[in-house]
Amino acid sequence: MATPRLAAFTIVSLALYLGLAVAGAGGAGHFFSHLPLISLTAVTIALGVASLFTEGHIGSGAREDRSNRWVIGALVVLGFVDAYLPAYTDQHDILTFGGEGVRWFGVALYAVGGVLRIAPVFVLGRRFSGLVAIQPGHRLVTGGRYRVIRHPSYLGLFINALGWGLAFRAGVGVLIAALMLIVVLARIEAEERLLQETFGAEYDAYRAHTWRLIPYVY
Repeated sequence: MATPRLAAFTIVSLALYLGLAVAGAGGAGHFFSHLPLISLTAVTIALGVASLFTEGHIGSGAREDRSNRWVIGALVVLGFVDAYLPAYTDQHDILTFGGEGVRWFGVALYAVGGVLRIAPVFVLGRRFSGLVAIQPGHRLVTGGRYRVIRHPSYLGLFINALGWGLAFRAGVGVLIAALMLIVVLARIEAEERLLQETFGAEYDAYRAHTWRLIPYVY
């Protein structure tokens, strides 16, 4: 399970994230007048609770690429902007598109992305860190979700963010998801460089028959 400190951080962040969304939507009355947004809230809470049972952490371990720490700050800023702005544009009908069908499609993407994001954290256990780092006793995982793509959690992050934006019919939400993807790609570059330096030929062989995020595309 998560450490008490990380659990407290997760709970506070979750409350702040949902609070910003409710504020952006003009209050609880407006926000919870849409059944898709009620479902979005339920999925968010479920994912947050599930994360408390992982062993993921923020630790530099045995070796870390400290030059990539800026990614964490960038994703935190984009994340909280994403919490508020799509809900605000939805409420004021700014750069919005579609109707309830788009909202429900967004909720579905958000749920799928959330599961794809958090499942690898359970698989990796203590090897999963919020930093680009090699943990003590680190070994490559090449089976399961990792048999085809090397970074399923980052793909989940993008799908999750895209789904959130669509749940609010927000063009700005799609843009923020794209910005997150750009940041994540920088993170992937650093992570793969560190893995190659650590595991050498073993990682080269693994990389030769897998894709980073999308099979047959990238």
